Amino acid sequence: MSGVSITSLIKKMDLELLTREINTDKIKLYHPDVNRPALQLTGYYKHFDKERVQIIGVVEYTYIEGMEPERRTAMYEKLLSSQIPCIIFSTNNRPDDEFLKIASKYQVPVMLSKKKTSPLTAEITRWLNVELAPTISIHGVLVDVYGEGVLITGESGVGKSEAALELIKRGHRLVSDDVVEIRKVSDETLVGSAPGITRHFIELRGIGIIDVKTLFGVESVKNTQSIDIVINLEEWNKDKEYDRLGLEEHYTEFLGNKVVCHNIPIRPGRNVAIIVESAAVNYRQKKMGYNAARELYNRVQQNLAKKVDED
Repeated sequence: MSGVSITSLIKKMDLELLTREINTDKIKLYHPDVNRPALQLTGYYKHFDKERVQIIGVVEYTYIEGMEPERRTAMYEKLLSSQIPCIIFSTNNRPDDEFLKIASKYQVPVMLSKKKTSPLTAEITRWLNVELAPTISIHGVLVDVYGEGVLITGESGVGKSEAALELIKRGHRLVSDDVVEIRKVSDETLVGSAPGITRHFIELRGIGIIDVKTLFGVESVKNTQSIDIVINLEEWNKDKEYDRLGLEEHYTEFLGNKVVCHNIPIRPGRNVAIIVESAAVNYRQKKMGYNAARELYNRVQQNLAKKVDED
């Protein structure tokens, strides 16, 4: 795991660095959770999560203010020498000069935030969970279709980018073309994004590279999107049996998470964009409790039962 630099944390959370003499580029975070060192201020260091971001809230700050000077200095030494990656003071409560001096001595970055403790903690945890999530890169195209993240896969040249371009023209949004970076942010959620160098670009054979954001406007692109459904495009094979009812779901797996997958055969005359739109809407209907294939199956069963009764 490459980790996230303190510099990135400062920029993302709009923090003020109070120890400017410390190089925050070289200090990395490897754990997504946050710790409030309340017990550590009292001297209890068993089970201390020292690898986490440390946040001093209003409760901790007022407790420090009420300490005797000698005890407070000893507490500063103990806390800041424990190899913590950084410490943030929330609610715009500034630490005293002695704290900053000792922090500088042990090379612990000290930051200040205007935000209250709870929202700051939640925001840092959410962001770090995404940034530190297990990541893979795959060949494909990711598009936001009616709010559902559709990952289009298939062999090179099968028409993934062309299908994405048609979807963009129909009002949907491009997330990534050619390479999709997939992050596992939870056991249920995969989030896809584009590598920074290719973001908002599409490669069309015979034309070259086009800038989707410039051609179609900012509403045609999106930086990240959860991956809800996979559409795998493949050349039509007349000898292969394709699913025509959809009674059973088929899945593909990324980073241990299963995602609904449809294999779509491609042949001249098939409008892939409409098929992808229909798949996205059908997936949404299933999430809402309606399954068209199951509804048809039930109607057929009822009709057969009715004929048996009539006979």
